[in-house]
Amino acid sequence: MGVADLGLPVDVPSTALFTDHYELTMLQAALKAGTAERRGVFEVFTRRLPHGRRYGVVAGTGRVLDAVENFRFDAGVLGYLRERRVVDEPTLQWLADYRFSGDIWGYPEGEVYFPGSPILRVEGSFGECVLLETVILSILNHDSAIAAAASRMASAAGGRPLIEMGARRTHELAAVAASRAAYVGGFTSTSDLAAGFRYNIPTVGTSAHAFTLLHDRERDAFQAQVDSLGRDTTLLVDTYDVTEAVRTAVEVAGPELGAVRIDSGDLLLVAHRVRQQLDELGARDTKIVVTSDLDEYAIASLAAAPVDAYGVGTQLVTGSGHPTASMVYKLVARAESADPRAPLKAVAKKSSGGKTSIGGRKWAARRLDADGIAEAEVVGTGPVPAELAGRQLLVELVKGGEVVGREPLDAARERHAAARAALPLSATQLSRGEPVLPTEYATEGSGN
Repeated sequence: MGVADLGLPVDVPSTALFTDHYELTMLQAALKAGTAERRGVFEVFTRRLPHGRRYGVVAGTGRVLDAVENFRFDAGVLGYLRERRVVDEPTLQWLADYRFSGDIWGYPEGEVYFPGSPILRVEGSFGECVLLETVILSILNHDSAIAAAASRMASAAGGRPLIEMGARRTHELAAVAASRAAYVGGFTSTSDLAAGFRYNIPTVGTSAHAFTLLHDRERDAFQAQVDSLGRDTTLLVDTYDVTEAVRTAVEVAGPELGAVRIDSGDLLLVAHRVRQQLDELGARDTKIVVTSDLDEYAIASLAAAPVDAYGVGTQLVTGSGHPTASMVYKLVARAESADPRAPLKAVAKKSSGGKTSIGGRKWAARRLDADGIAEAEVVGTGPVPAELAGRQLLVELVKGGEVVGREPLDAARERHAAARAALPLSATQLSRGEPVLPTEYATEGSGN
């Protein structure tokens, strides 16, 4: 049984309209001018990291591959475009046969990136590549923002488990993507069953305050939960009086009680008091889970507290203050004719206001110091220096229109943990600062 069998709204039959109107009008004009079939290279990059962040995290790559595969203009979509007169009939006929047939290279999911990193490189005809701009940016900007916040929270947690609990704080479909990105960034589980079903992420959950309020006594609520879910369940202890609730919880479940959850108050102080009380009651193995509008700073402030796991919602699914990664999709090279053998010419936007870009098809490599720690992100065009040949970052994701880079989500999660560990220690500091690695440019020609 798959997602479609259950009718869950976590997939769409076509991603073709996840685009902006002007992508199609550009296509129409290029078709009329005879330039749509010129070979082109588009790159995704960001000019800067969110203020104070030390590194970015690539997330959403797997979803991008799904989106490219499903970018199809079926009869219903074409009918809508025809009815609204978005484009003319020759363009509609071109769209009816649309299948991306080019190549895509990119940083593998879970890898870290820095300003100027060519996170994704899309190559093919101008017409087929330009249509993918919006959906690619939509996915990468959202997912990478969530993964970066998750990564910072995972660093602050110091190995303690993190539960993603943000489904009720964002759009229902964004919640599924956010859970996936959080898992890449280091979270261990989610409360969102749609995310668990779609991406096989472990799901957890027990009860809310409403369950306690439903019953005549807190003891009755605890007893009902233990009878149903077993002694190793997690009991929510801050509906009324925390001290009394902890005592009741241990009386009902015994020292085998799995965990208690604290969702309000001075978490640092309350966690210490609850730990002491649990130990005195003989429940030394009972864990403490804390929730309540946590972010990376709150998690870091609880480093010395006897907390065993954190549940995070609002701050995670909103990127902890930075809901987008501010990535852009720019044409960096194009051929001067539709001849597939025509060489590529570097092109770049030149304007004031910090929106300039560097032309040419890029490669990227990460230079290490003598201790194997990353010291620079090197981005260039032309030949790759021999000393960096084994440190290149881009991998092949789509070849001739066929996806070749799909991988299990756990691979991206493990890659991120390794990539973050290979950065200088200052990468995990929560204080504001510059990117932990400088970006160096080595531009020689445009490449073909």
